[in-house]
Amino acid sequence: MSQPASQPVSPPTTLDHAGIAARIPHAGRMCLLDRLVHWDAQHIHCTARSHHDADHPLRTVSGLLVPAGIEYAAQAMALHGSLVAPPDGVPTPGFLASVRGVQAQVLRLDDVPGELQVHAERLAGDERQILYALTLCDAAGRELLCGRATVVLNTPLTLS
Repeated sequence: MSQPASQPVSPPTTLDHAGIAARIPHAGRMCLLDRLVHWDAQHIHCTARSHHDADHPLRTVSGLLVPAGIEYAAQAMALHGSLVAPPDGVPTPGFLASVRGVQAQVLRLDDVPGELQVHAERLAGDERQILYALTLCDAAGRELLCGRATVVLNTPLTLS
């Protein structure tokens, strides 16, 4: 009897927190995203509620300051890289190399009601680096943070 031909597994259209955690290198409470809402080859949209957590790992004595929003976007970019990877391949490892043009409309995220809307758009890239536009919004769509981020791929980090 012959075996049926294996079909490539399509990436999911949505994911919950556990599904996201299985695809990005951030573990435990550092996995900040709760849900993948939508993605395609150029965009990703996720939501998060962790900004309300009193024990948030990035919280300071002053609260969860808006620059922590960059980490939310970085995790969305990592998830995007995992989703656009070839079905039979391993996602390319990368790290956040720079953020530029960051504009913040609020000081803190922990007092933003509802879910955070985390958006990233791939603007350009090749096998060595990717440029993303990032945007964080509140549940009503009001922009909280925006900017651009460069992710460098396949570069081993040396620790001294």
